[in-house]
Amino acid sequence: MFHKEGFKIIRNTTIALLSINGIAWYIFDGANLIVKLLAFTSAVCITLILQFFRNPKRITPVNSNHIIAPADGKIVVLEETIEHEYFKDKRIQVSIFMSPFNVHVNRYPISGEVKYTKYHPGKFLVAWHPKSSIENERTTVVVESKKIGPILLRQIAGAVAKRIILYAKKGEHCSQGQDMGFIKFGSRVDLFLPLDSKINIKMNDVVKGGQTIIASR
Repeated sequence: MFHKEGFKIIRNTTIALLSINGIAWYIFDGANLIVKLLAFTSAVCITLILQFFRNPKRITPVNSNHIIAPADGKIVVLEETIEHEYFKDKRIQVSIFMSPFNVHVNRYPISGEVKYTKYHPGKFLVAWHPKSSIENERTTVVVESKKIGPILLRQIAGAVAKRIILYAKKGEHCSQGQDMGFIKFGSRVDLFLPLDSKINIKMNDVVKGGQTIIASR
């Protein structure tokens, strides 16, 4: 299954590559090395695009005490820090880096009400750059539940990913594991959690969106 954000790119790329290969087959002998190399390159290209936009079905272990990973990837930041945009106080920051080979769907880590959303235009520094979370193109979402309280998520564009899709709207109810958005071709998602959260992961852990338990309260 593939994500709806990739349908247009998949369709257009497939049509373009089929047309190019058809023309090459017509102009050159079908057994020509150039035609074979072009066919191989096209197959690799389509495979990579399908990889980027895959959307595997996930069964989220719904639990009101748990904070679930919002994205697939690797834990690259786990520290206490000041969150300046919304909370303006100290929080636990958990950052997940998504490579171009990870699933790029972003999911709600808790069920609750969307309290805040904002889009920030910005730069396209590499996602692991220390200033990427405050200088890059990004979106901010705050979701609040009765048991967890408010948590903040930030989708951050990187050097490759230059298009962030956010579905969250202020005032709506969201469910744990539900699609929150999409970052095309990878990048990073930050979580800002209450200081008394019981962290269930460590640096360099590989997590799965909608499944891995990041923390609990």
